[in-house]
Amino acid sequence: MSTGALSAAEAGLLACETCGLLSRPVHAAEPGHCPRCGAHLEWRRNQSIQYTWALIIAAGICYVPANLLPVLNTTTLVSSEPDTIMSGVIYLYASGSWPLALIVLIASVMIPLGKLVALAYLLISVQRGSAKNNHDRTRLYRMVELIGRWSMLDVFVDTFIVALVQLPPLMYVQPGAGVPFFMAVVILTMLAAESFDSRLIWDAGQSRTSD
Repeated sequence: MSTGALSAAEAGLLACETCGLLSRPVHAAEPGHCPRCGAHLEWRRNQSIQYTWALIIAAGICYVPANLLPVLNTTTLVSSEPDTIMSGVIYLYASGSWPLALIVLIASVMIPLGKLVALAYLLISVQRGSAKNNHDRTRLYRMVELIGRWSMLDVFVDTFIVALVQLPPLMYVQPGAGVPFFMAVVILTMLAAESFDSRLIWDAGQSRTSD
């Protein structure tokens, strides 16, 4: 006998992922479309776990060259100097701009890595059928979704500098080979967060309480 609270799925209700409207589909096998916004309704996203794993693995692969390859190449009359994300952070800190260095470090290094770890943790916990800390895991997922857009800060800074510092032949700045990889990490992690179905977090708890 079930001892937990009745879930929306068990009650035959389905929330639209576009507008949030809670409705009762006429046909359980074919939920159809949202009566308010017309979006396609799904009880659960098809192969959500497989797609999310594929995206975070691809993002993890791109994360390595994104941090090892230069993201900025500064060329002057006498020299050409490449800068990686970390070397840029070190330069900003050494020049006294430690608040900016901290922002770039968090937004460009720690947040992408944290998103990968958080999504991997959510996937593993769902696949293992964990019924613990459902509220905390749901909040973690919403946080990953919320902060994803700020991971593009380093690319924005690079673009701003490239547009600002153009004084050929004395000095000019060009984006480095690491920028496409960094952009790929940000985009792939955002897609991974979107492809993950957070309702799966609660499914394990319902199956445990119904045993």
